[in-house]
Amino acid sequence: MNIVLIGGMDRLERHYMEEAEDCGVRLKVFTKSETGLSSKIGSAEAMILFTNKVSHRVRNEALNMAKARNIPVQMCHSCGVCSLRTCLLNCLNPQ
Repeated sequence: MNIVLIGGMDRLERHYMEEAEDCGVRLKVFTKSETGLSSKIGSAEAMILFTNKVSHRVRNEALNMAKARNIPVQMCHSCGVCSLRTCLLNCLNPQ
């Protein structure tokens, strides 16, 4: 499964990738504001948005892009590895 993570901390990027690998997920991480974000996301099957480490502009751009492409979004205010694990499990096992 391809999942995109928007937000989070630069210093945890390696840990985010390891956690996703442990769950069997390919993860693209965007911790900073990127120009042309929608073109860089590619064919994501889900999106995780850490809302405490991202600007309102980036959040709105990501949500609009996800809505246009019919991509499910998990939003979480905290940006720790445990929060990512929970979001990954929710993406893998939707209810």
